[in-house]
Amino acid sequence: MVESSHRYVESGLRGAANTVRAYAGDWKRFTAWCTLHELTSLPAPVEALVGFLAELADAGKKFATIQRHAAAIAKAHELAGLDSPTADKKIKVLLKGIAREKKTRQKQAPAFSLASFKRTVKSIDVSTSAGLRNRALLLLGFTGAFRRSELEALNIEDLAFDDEGLVVTLPQSKTNQEGQAEEKAIFYSPDPALCPIRSLQAWLRLLNHAQGAVFVSLRKNNQLTARRMTTKYINLIVQQYLGTQYTAHSLRASFVTVSKLNGADDGKVMNQTKHKTSAMIRRYTRLDNVRLHNAAKELGL
Repeated sequence: MVESSHRYVESGLRGAANTVRAYAGDWKRFTAWCTLHELTSLPAPVEALVGFLAELADAGKKFATIQRHAAAIAKAHELAGLDSPTADKKIKVLLKGIAREKKTRQKQAPAFSLASFKRTVKSIDVSTSAGLRNRALLLLGFTGAFRRSELEALNIEDLAFDDEGLVVTLPQSKTNQEGQAEEKAIFYSPDPALCPIRSLQAWLRLLNHAQGAVFVSLRKNNQLTARRMTTKYINLIVQQYLGTQYTAHSLRASFVTVSKLNGADDGKVMNQTKHKTSAMIRRYTRLDNVRLHNAAKELGL
């Protein structure tokens, strides 16, 4: 039963590789803990989950990590058609108490300003293969509000150029795990140095492939390879140019923040990010800079 549920979790989350790995590891850890304490893991009694989560907290795990373990256990029960112990009030009270004791807030990828992003992109040396690729990666990642996993999985066949711009088709994504195609629209910029479409086309001309991965790794001498870039390396590129305080997820968070600052409504933002609710847009909007979004600038003094 445990082996089957593990397979169900992976199948149910297929398309979100990072989540699959995390949930699978969390579920394996829980089942091992239950075996050690001679408790069933599926269905798991509430007392088993209480003991497991409390032990994680005592071991110094971050609250976000503890929450993820609970989510993995809930998913295993859901996919097996069983009631999850995470729905019990005891678990909700326990998690609230752990959060209060730890007093930790989940660290979110910060957003950058549009001005700093423009300066960074314009400073990239595009006389090299790496420069061409990295400029295209940053501009496409930002203007398309892409997740790093989507950039990693992007294929040349997913790109459709025309006079109006570019439409990128995503066969699968984190929130679209059943293969229902989603599309993102990318538009021309009047400044060629900041244009995601022209930058991507310049990179593709160098790549000179009709199909396969859009973003590939390079050898030390800037020679092209056929190896698809990993999410880890995409993250390193973002940090290389924008600073170590940022992550690849900052491209997506910054799209939301800059769009909202420029007056875009939630519907327009969600049409690009593919978020399902406005609540997620509010969560993604980074307006915590005291000078960035402040009515004191509009007093008229």
